[in-house]
Amino acid sequence: MYHKAYGIIETKAPLHVGASAGEESGNLNLIFRDQFTQTGIIPGSSIRGRFRADMRLEKQNQENHWYGHEAIQGQSDGGTTEALVKFEYASLIWLPVFCPGQPVVWITCPRLLKRYQQITQVKGTIPKAYTSSRNLQGRTIPGGGKILFFNLGFLQIEHQEDLSIWIPEGVDLNEANLVVVGDNDISQLHDMALYRQSRVKLLDDEKKVDKGGFFNVEALPESSILLFPVALKEKGWNPFGDLKQRDLYFGGLESIGFGRCRVILGGDY
Repeated sequence: MYHKAYGIIETKAPLHVGASAGEESGNLNLIFRDQFTQTGIIPGSSIRGRFRADMRLEKQNQENHWYGHEAIQGQSDGGTTEALVKFEYASLIWLPVFCPGQPVVWITCPRLLKRYQQITQVKGTIPKAYTSSRNLQGRTIPGGGKILFFNLGFLQIEHQEDLSIWIPEGVDLNEANLVVVGDNDISQLHDMALYRQSRVKLLDDEKKVDKGGFFNVEALPESSILLFPVALKEKGWNPFGDLKQRDLYFGGLESIGFGRCRVILGGDY
């Protein structure tokens, strides 16, 4: 019997979890993606590693109890132990997308909301595709409908309803800027929303670009909202002490301003 908890991640800076930085000419360091929606994820191993590393620094000797430990020399069975805390990958709930001439909107799709509902047990009917807040600021078309203009074209809103129940507790999102798109459209809009940066490697002894030292990196943008489930074999985990939220760094490229996130814990832990 497992106790069920979860974590909400709000990116405070671009987040890159994926291919490591390389020096190959034209290399694009891609983020990890969900196989169905092709939207960005954080693998459970990355989340576990971050939590374990922090506990090792702040609560010595407790990390082996909660996360298990490796083989011990001299013990016939290796002395390994099972982790009491188990993490799954973090998937997107809301992703900010720029709309020219309009406020930034946060998009999601029914498949991502279904996972959110299964993990948090939020009550409500999952909105249909192409649903927006009733207060969305968009271009009105004949018949009373609205359309959004993205860099790749127009998106027509077919339904309007209150989407506030789909905002995780502790996250400050404006309900008026929420839009649910189709499962088939989320991938294209997601790629349009990603943060991208070109980088170069300089020579060690002079400020000159190394030959073949040009590469690109992509990341989830600031203010993306993700969710990951946690299963515990016993209660009392409390990685943040008496707090329910904390700033943590995930992924790579921390030294150049990537990866800072706010993590909010919920559920039975």
